[in-house]
Amino acid sequence: MKKQSGKFTPQVRFRGFSNEWSADILGNRVEFFSGLTYSPGNVQKGRGTLVLRSSNVKDGEIVDADNVYVSPDVVNCKNVEIGDVIVVVRNGSRSLIGKHAQIKKEMGNTVIGAFMTGIASSSPAFINALLDTAKFDKEVAKSLGATINQITTGNFREMAFFFPECVEQDKIGAYFNKLDRQVQLYQHKHDKLLTLKQAMLQKMFPKEGATVPEIRFKGFNGSWGVNKLEEISEIIGGGTPNTSICEYWGGDIDWYSPTEIGSTVYASGSVRKITPAGFASCSAKMLPAYKTVLFTSRAGIGDMAILTKPGCTNQGFQSLVVRDDVDPYFIYSMGYKLKKYALRHASGSTFLEISGKQLQKMEVLLPTYQEQQKIGTYFRKLDELIAQHAAQIQKLKQIKSGCLGKMFV
Repeated sequence: MKKQSGKFTPQVRFRGFSNEWSADILGNRVEFFSGLTYSPGNVQKGRGTLVLRSSNVKDGEIVDADNVYVSPDVVNCKNVEIGDVIVVVRNGSRSLIGKHAQIKKEMGNTVIGAFMTGIASSSPAFINALLDTAKFDKEVAKSLGATINQITTGNFREMAFFFPECVEQDKIGAYFNKLDRQVQLYQHKHDKLLTLKQAMLQKMFPKEGATVPEIRFKGFNGSWGVNKLEEISEIIGGGTPNTSICEYWGGDIDWYSPTEIGSTVYASGSVRKITPAGFASCSAKMLPAYKTVLFTSRAGIGDMAILTKPGCTNQGFQSLVVRDDVDPYFIYSMGYKLKKYALRHASGSTFLEISGKQLQKMEVLLPTYQEQQKIGTYFRKLDELIAQHAAQIQKLKQIKSGCLGKMFV
């Protein structure tokens, strides 16, 4: 690729292209086709003609989601074909207007619904990428107006863009198609790992009423022991320094709030920090690294993270400082059980909250320390793989966003 500056040329383009792009309305470049209007009486269970709706469009892909099938007898519109781009043009949620996907495989006996519009083009991948640009978002916002959650075909036809020659369109379209395939590949792997994790959590921890898991590592046998949470950990709440005293804030002591927890396994640094004076002024306790599992007790009960350096929290936590013979990652991995218990026993008139005293009473099943470590290590490696795929997806999406801004006029 090479950089190029000019009024009607993109900032970055493939070598061999230098002509200015032409301004035109979309209706002069593509063909639109309408979707099917049907009644509830036309719907058939699991058979007939598939009607693609907004729920079938996710992250630029066609997916199975609440699929609707109708009798072929009522179909009076064209079937979708490879290359067609389908767009949501009417929906109760404004944020979904303009959501789109390209048909990339044969889908016999499939049409789009009435709240969708189809686009047929000689350069479908280019058009699909064009609809990913910020310029398209602006055109959609302009068409919707103040109250109407719909793009009419007339609005769509009149949307103005810049277009290169067909050969350059194909080159750009192929590039973004490749990027999309890479994102989808990592997304599918990420989703499979999440599914595997959920399945193994159910099988590697005893089900309710059982004392042994369905699956365990070789060399381990016998029942898991019953312990109250207070017997295997110290449960510690938090506190908040006076927010009006500047000397209490902006120090180097990590001070977590619940909104910071849940997106990653480890808590390695808080957004806000307090000073030693601030720490001394409130009921917050210093929590040790790699022995503390942060547990949110309000404002989203049950979010967890393992502390990687000493820190403290506000009152929205009942954190678990585990004993030396308890593996922190094992406790973190069984977090779904802790969350279920906490939600069941939470109380409060203004907002739900689980108290430390109530959490202490929870009974948990624990194997030997060696088996805890084995299970914890298994889920740690699984979580690391999931995080790696998520990071790669984010990186590719950032690359795509940057290229969309520079490869279109």
